[in-house]
Amino acid sequence: MKLAVVGGGSTYTPELIDGFARLRDTLPVEELVLVDPAADRLELVGGLARRIFAKQGHPGRITTTADLDAGVADADAVLLQLRVGGQAARNQDETWPLECGCVGQETTGAGGLAKALRTVPVVLDIAERVRRSNPNAWIIDFTNPVGIVTRALLQAGHKAVGLCNVAIGFQRKFARLLDVTPEQVHLDHVGLNHLTWELGVRLGGPDGENLLPRLIAEHGDTIAGDLRMDRAVVDRLGVVPSYYLRYFYAHDEVVRELGTKPSRAAEVAAMEKELLAMYGDPALDEKPALLAKRGGAFYSEAAVDLASSLLGSGGSAVQVVNTYNRGTLPFLPDDAVIEVQARVDGTGATPLAVPMLDPLYSGLVSQVTAYEDLALEAALRGGRDRVFKALLAHPLIGQFEYAEALTDKLIAHNREHLAWA
Repeated sequence: MKLAVVGGGSTYTPELIDGFARLRDTLPVEELVLVDPAADRLELVGGLARRIFAKQGHPGRITTTADLDAGVADADAVLLQLRVGGQAARNQDETWPLECGCVGQETTGAGGLAKALRTVPVVLDIAERVRRSNPNAWIIDFTNPVGIVTRALLQAGHKAVGLCNVAIGFQRKFARLLDVTPEQVHLDHVGLNHLTWELGVRLGGPDGENLLPRLIAEHGDTIAGDLRMDRAVVDRLGVVPSYYLRYFYAHDEVVRELGTKPSRAAEVAAMEKELLAMYGDPALDEKPALLAKRGGAFYSEAAVDLASSLLGSGGSAVQVVNTYNRGTLPFLPDDAVIEVQARVDGTGATPLAVPMLDPLYSGLVSQVTAYEDLALEAALRGGRDRVFKALLAHPLIGQFEYAEALTDKLIAHNREHLAWA
């Protein structure tokens, strides 16, 4: 089995490598290719990756290349974890929206749209090259904004599934609170990527008893603290929102906070510099503890589970993924991309039935889906007017004056990445 990781020079990659090494019986990788145009980073990450495999006794071969076509040739699956424009572009996404009093964030709002516009054309080009090499290869997308990128891939006819680590993080957290194994925990995880709610926490599968009320009653302070929300919010909702919902539920508070400290991109850039120095140490043969602060917790386990099910080595499994709606949420079009529990096997992901969403949540999901429609149209076809309409439709913006100003700022800060600009 051959896997390729596009964006393999990311400081995330040792987390992924560690998962491949530990879970080699689940996903027997014979060849792993790390693909990245940044040769200096790739050399450091590749060296550590080989040492991790060697320490844990993994027999697979790890190679590195800047040649995308060579890297993905004959791959059974290709994992996408790229960041067009790097942390510098992310820093812009997180700062210029604040000038209009709007949240600056890399996956939602104006910054999220900027990332989508930069990313979708690049991902589609990669996917076409994968298809030419091996039309049967699966594409696993971890590249944000996952929902929009996955929809672009599916619309273009690619064999693709989107993946996010939010759900597996909640699963692990609830398992610890309940003192059970993660495999026993089934989440009623419903919504869109980075716009989800845990409507239920069940033991043993979708028909198990819903223990979420008990979790909130007994551990509400802990849960709310992790979300950076007031306990009263969680109690009143009676469900557990993704921490990304804080951008919606406490927008103005978040904007004030973001204006008083360095951007997350600046923090990550400093962390990456330190991590890459560590990766260059020939004595290092495991992922360093600092990597946990970089983000992406449990990404490796989620990626291994998904790849093993898609490639047939792990059989059918239930996992939270991003895939076509297909009637699962009846108020959305079938070709909307949603994030829910799905049965995954060699044919792809089939969403499971989910609880009905309260209008409090379905209304927001509908509005963000409409934004994603417009965002994808702007990413595929370009044009100032399409960018403006997407921004105006986003619930974190929604005002004509803001949308006009943000459109100009977005184009000015991303001109080098937008062919039409």
